[in-house]
Amino acid sequence: MGKKAAEALDINYDELAEYLHCNHSVYMKLGSAIYYLTDVNYEAWRAQDTSRRNEKDHFVDCSELVPTVDEFLSLPWINGETIKDVFDHATFYASIKGEKD
Repeated sequence: MGKKAAEALDINYDELAEYLHCNHSVYMKLGSAIYYLTDVNYEAWRAQDTSRRNEKDHFVDCSELVPTVDEFLSLPWINGETIKDVFDHATFYASIKGEKD
């Protein structure tokens, strides 16, 4: 995991899948919650709750693992809603590699 950038990304929903393919992760702020959207060794996608950490000091998963970005973006893991459903209320931030949040 990287550190959340200070400046928000200027990105629309149609650009999000390509951004994730290229960068492998992004932070999503929704209300007071911050989620880390990331791949798992290029094999699966998941969302993690940044307010909770496990025994390895990693963020705790809060979505299912799915094999593709498209499946991930259509997964209803946010109180029954998808990323597309909440996109207009969310702010996205780059994950700065090499720096731990």
